[in-house]
Amino acid sequence: MFSFLLVPKTPKPNSSPHFPSLSPTPYLHSPHTLLSRAHCPSISDPHGDDPADAAAALLERGADPREPPRLHAYMLRRRLLRAPFHWNALVRSYVRRGSPRAALRAFALMSRAGAAPDSYSLPLALKAAALVPAPLGATRQLHAASIKRGLDRSEYCESGLVSAYAKRGDFDSALQMFDENPERKLGSWNAIVSALSQSGRVEEAIDMFIGLRRSGFAPDNVTMVSVASACGGVGDLTLAEQVHACALKCARAGGRLEPTLSNAVLGMYAKCGRTDLARRVFARIPRRDVSSWTAMIAGLAAHGEARAALELFRAMARRREGPLPNRATMVAALTACAHGGWVGRLEEARGVAERRMPMPANAVVWGTLLGACEKHGDIAIGQWAAEKLLEAEPWNDGVYVVLSNIYAGAGMWGEAERARRLMRERKVAKTPGYSSAVLFSLA
Repeated sequence: MFSFLLVPKTPKPNSSPHFPSLSPTPYLHSPHTLLSRAHCPSISDPHGDDPADAAAALLERGADPREPPRLHAYMLRRRLLRAPFHWNALVRSYVRRGSPRAALRAFALMSRAGAAPDSYSLPLALKAAALVPAPLGATRQLHAASIKRGLDRSEYCESGLVSAYAKRGDFDSALQMFDENPERKLGSWNAIVSALSQSGRVEEAIDMFIGLRRSGFAPDNVTMVSVASACGGVGDLTLAEQVHACALKCARAGGRLEPTLSNAVLGMYAKCGRTDLARRVFARIPRRDVSSWTAMIAGLAAHGEARAALELFRAMARRREGPLPNRATMVAALTACAHGGWVGRLEEARGVAERRMPMPANAVVWGTLLGACEKHGDIAIGQWAAEKLLEAEPWNDGVYVVLSNIYAGAGMWGEAERARRLMRERKVAKTPGYSSAVLFSLA
């Protein structure tokens, strides 16, 4: 199974008897110590709790991203992987830490070890398969395994299959899975609405949501996040207000939306051009995460309120507590600079990208800054941004084209020709259409 993976190898037992602790101390502890700390007296008392359950509990807790591989090796060495519950905890821990290939290898080992996958195992494997840039065959193999075990129509497996097919772009199979089940559960509805919304098929997503309501289902937060996102793509304010009212019915006592749903409603209003309503939603979020700030900044920047967007960005950056700006926030702030016509703010944006971001800037940040320099004719920062972008994406033909345009706009025809000549000498062909750097400028 899973021919797209490298040949699965059983993790080699760690030559060191040590193992990272879940505690914040820098010292490493042995598996024996770890499990003892997890209140597992069976390490010393054979009549105590099962050490396999204790190890699975450590995996579920997931305090340290380095834990899964080492616990995996330890559990294999001690033969603690016996029941599907133990394997599921292992596979889930790999998915959570962003290691889908390791998750699929663990799932393959589970099958070989004789532990039959259950209705929780297969959805985890499907989620991992959707994250691996592999052929669609992996999803089809998991689909076949679910049919063989009679699990393909369980709510979790069916929604997992719908999502996996949709993420691979096979909407025919996703819709077929959905249509062939006469007894659909809410999870299946959520999976198909989310898949259509995320792929840009927003009108179909809204139609599917209407079908959900007519079938007698009450939407939950997951449903409403997808519908709000789809509604923002349509840009219909009347529909947006109806979606907001429906979302409030899903809210907990007190009328406050869950953070993810609040962010989706905020973005929906911003995309509809009603930044005033977006501000109201933003003000009512008690604990704003980075997505809340970014959605509000982006919404203001996109609708001509560049000054307000940058003021909000500064307020976020000055906070002693709370989330720091991420790459998406930086793109929103740079877009505000570009729309606001503030050439002087490009130097400020350069400083943030170079020194004050909590993570290294990527090609999206450099491309946005380069596009803003083209719009406002800033040669010095444009040259610097171009160098950074070429370091990240040496193959990007748009860098040379935009840099040439900056030179040409300033009447520096020799430099403009030199940029084009460099592109030819380095054998970077210009792709017809829009370059990524131009798109990043959002001009």
